[in-house]
Amino acid sequence: MFENLTNKFEEIFSSLKKAPSLDEAQVDEGLRKIRQALLEADVALPVAKELIKNIKPKAIGQEIIRSTTPGQMIIKVVFDEIVKILGDTNSEINLNAVPPVCLMLVGLQGSGKTTTAAKLAKYIEKNNKKKSLLVSLDVYRPAAQEQLNILGEKNSIQTLPIVKDQLPIDIAKRALNAASLSGVDTIIFDTAGRTQIDLSMMNEIKEIKSLTNPTETILVADSLTGQVAVNVAQEFKKAVDLSSIILTRVDGDGRGGAALSMKFATNTPIKFMGTGEKIEQFDVFYPDRIANRILGMGDVVSLVEKATQDLDEEKIKKTEESLKSGSFSMEDYLNQLRQMKKMGGMEGVLSMLPGVSKIKKQMDNANIDENIIKINEAIILSMTKEERLDPKIINGSRKKRISSGSGADTATINKLLKQFKMMTNMMKKMSKGGHKDGIPPDILNQLK
Repeated sequence: MFENLTNKFEEIFSSLKKAPSLDEAQVDEGLRKIRQALLEADVALPVAKELIKNIKPKAIGQEIIRSTTPGQMIIKVVFDEIVKILGDTNSEINLNAVPPVCLMLVGLQGSGKTTTAAKLAKYIEKNNKKKSLLVSLDVYRPAAQEQLNILGEKNSIQTLPIVKDQLPIDIAKRALNAASLSGVDTIIFDTAGRTQIDLSMMNEIKEIKSLTNPTETILVADSLTGQVAVNVAQEFKKAVDLSSIILTRVDGDGRGGAALSMKFATNTPIKFMGTGEKIEQFDVFYPDRIANRILGMGDVVSLVEKATQDLDEEKIKKTEESLKSGSFSMEDYLNQLRQMKKMGGMEGVLSMLPGVSKIKKQMDNANIDENIIKINEAIILSMTKEERLDPKIINGSRKKRISSGSGADTATINKLLKQFKMMTNMMKKMSKGGHKDGIPPDILNQLK
């Protein structure tokens, strides 16, 4: 997400940071480029205007012009204003009511409501220790109710049994009774969508909202639709008074304009974002972290949080000790590869690192295949325990056996052994303070 906008901002700030001092004309030119970058990223014109209007007086102030690091100070000003547009703080999901607490998801057809319902239920179970009941009110889209039931069954989430030919309002009444009897804490209503907003759709949602009295009426919006998503948000806000927004498919949105525009257009907080198809690919929306990513400063906090969700303290400590002692093994490397897979592969990790565009260009130039993670995992699993602990003992005959077990040719196995050496070298250098110009050239060469 925000890849196009981040690349543009990195270019703009790179030129500003190189200047030993800035005059008003240079700042104006920088702001012109920022405005252009925002519009190209599908940010709504009123939002782009508001940002520039708020940034300009601060950016041309004497404290910027006379600063010894004017470029850095302008980045700080832009960061602060983007955070204001996105919302000063992240907002928690509102579960403060007598159980069962009702949450209602609304949105157009195809926005990802059904998958989001399951993701939200899993998030609440994991982070709030509350059990949810999933309820599909979509009696119009073929197999919509069955889809939600399958998602619930697959992820151990309770769902309301399907009764044919029931109207949405009757399903909602049945859900309220069932929840009271089963003792669930939360009911998540997946309402029907349409290909476009219409009067009957809004009237149905209003009727359901009146019956269920939800603590949250959440718009699920597809970030890939850009300005369409912003217009949809405004219409739903007028009709049913939204309390929050969940953005879906942000992993495929290189522009990111919808996120910047929605909060401004509706004055409704974005609380979560879907970052992939898997149930766990569902993140809290932190405005300051998103602003960091937009400006190319990375999101190391979220990267660390993602890592610690899947690695227990014992494994983290063991990895740290291996790095410090220089005994980082193939077994440790296998754990790192699996961790990277859970976090969305190389692409997912790189998207959260500072200077992401520079690093990604380096990776692209080195012709690194994203599928190498799966291939390497298969190779390591075909090694003996002795070989994983000491890869140096892997000779020609051992490579032949590993090749037979993994399906990878000898050249690919040799490449893994080089990558493993690269990883150990990189870890050592990072533990000593990293490399200011991205991936060290000597390490990058080992990937080729």
